[in-house]
Formats: sequence, C-alpha cells, structure tokens
Amino acid sequence: MGFLLTLPIRLLLWLIQRLPLRLVVHLGRGLGALGWLVLRRHRRVALENLTAVFGAEKSPAVLRDLARENFRRLGENYLCGIRTSTLSDAEIGAIVEFRGLENLPKVSPQTLNLIFATGHFGNFELCGRVQRCLPGWQLAGTYRALQPPALNDLLQELRGHSGCRFFERTRDAQALRHCLSQGGIALGLFADQHAGVKGLWVPFFGRPCSTSASLVILAQRYHSPVCSLVCYRTGPGRWTMEFGASVPTRNPDGSLRPPTTVMREVNAQYEAAIRRDPANWFWVHRRWKPPTEQQLARAKADGLGETLAADS
Repeated sequence: MGFLLTLPIRLLLWLIQRLPLRLVVHLGRGLGALGWLVLRRHRRVALENLTAVFGAEKSPAVLRDLARENFRRLGENYLCGIRTSTLSDAEIGAIVEFRGLENLPKVSPQTLNLIFATGHFGNFELCGRVQRCLPGWQLAGTYRALQPPALNDLLQELRGHSGCRFFERTRDAQALRHCLSQGGIALGLFADQHAGVKGLWVPFFGRPCSTSASLVILAQRYHSPVCSLVCYRTGPGRWTMEFGASVPTRNPDGSLRPPTTVMREVNAQYEAAIRRDPANWFWVHRRWKPPTEQQLARAKADGLGETLAADS
C-alpha cells in the first residue's frame, strides 16, 4: 500500500533523475519563484529574518531581492538534491569541489570519531557525499522522520545511495551511541535551527536563540574533534563543500569547555558562511522564536537574561 501511495512521487523522482542537471537547475529556480508568489507566510518569515540580520546595512529593496533569490535557491536545491542523489563518486567529483581538507583533524578512525557542524546551506544533501574525502571513516547523519512513513522511506531510499548511515533522532539514539562508542564515525549534525525548550540560549547574529547542545554533548562524551561543513553554490549545478576550522570542546588541560562557549564559536562560523552568500541559507525557518518562561530562566543563568528579555 505504501508503495502505491508514493507511486506518483516515485515517477516524478525518476523523471528528475534522468534530466540534464542544468535543466533541473532552471526547473528548480522556477519552482522557487512560484513559491515566492504563493507561500505568503514563508515569504514573510524570510523577509523578517533578513531584515533583523541585515536591515541596518541593506535597503528594503535589496533585502527583498535577497529573499526572492533565496526562494529560487531553495527550489533549485531541492530538485538538485534529487538529481545528484544517485550520481557516482566520479560524477560528483566533476560538479563538487572539496575545500578546507587541511582543517580536518589528524586523528585515526580506529580510535576516534569526527563530528561536523553542518547546516541548511545550499544543496546540503551533498553533505552525504564527503565520504570520498574521509577514507577509513563511516559517514553518518541524523534526521527527523517524515509522515506518512511511506514518504519517509522514499526519502531515505534516495539518501541511501550516498553510503551515509542515517539515524532517526527520536528512535535511533541508542544505536547512534553504540556506533560512536566503537569509533570511526564521521557524524554530521545540523545545529542551525531552533532547538525548542531544551536548547541552549546562544547569540546568533547578536540575537539570542535556542540552540541544540547535541553536538557538544556527543563530542565531549566521545572525545570527538569538531569542525564545520558548509555547502556553497558556486554556479548553476556547481557546488563547493568546505570544511571549516576546528572548534575545540576541551581546554588544553583536558577539562570540558562550557557548551554555550562551544556553540558561540559554531554560530560564528555559521554567521561567516551566511555573510559570504546570504541567499545560500534557509531563511524561511523561524530561527529566533520568542522565549518561554523556562528559557528566560535558563538564559538568566547563562548571563543572557537581560539581552533575551529585551529581544523578546
């Protein structure tokens, strides 16, 4: 039954995967332009976010152009993510450049793990294709399951071509911990979206927001080095996957750095990536949601109470 429910989508994916990449780019940008016209709520969120971050340095007309281009990029990214999902490593190498390899920690996959702080930049599905840069490591990532299950299975089937191992956040936590305890895992974690009431309250572009602590918790528990990984669009159907500078999670004496301190540095790398190409990020997400009373209390304990109260 699930297969029949997703049959129209499977046919559409089959068609996209057989079109020339340049054509897929243009179709995706057209789809994004349509989204700009009809998705009023998401358009408003993108404009509000861009104005909050760049309003003091860019005119309303420029911000509107950025938001419109962001919608085109989102459509392009979604369709290109489908098209590139089944490409071979050689085909990926022809359209993707890998930079910052010198920033990768010099550690052995036999004893440790790596953790990448990645985010919703460009065709972020290409993060699953950095395996070619990590011989000896098993690439892994986490995801939140979609509904209905048949649609989720279809998405994971697409992602499965990369060789990356995926763990569902709510039900595979124990399996992920077991793998990390064995070593040799290169784990990509997204930390650029609102983390809810359990998140750390950390500034992002000068405005405190709920930030996931999972990256720091896992890195410190399993003694895993951390560095950023960002996908940049460099042209139609061309991308760069760039590894950023390492972010220490321990002090020189081996003691643990505070999670808020680590995530401030991760957020700083995200900020630099966004400033480099503002249209490349996921502006349609409400990154800065109003805080709850519980979050206000936590922010006060972290020394951000006055700033948070003013921002809300």
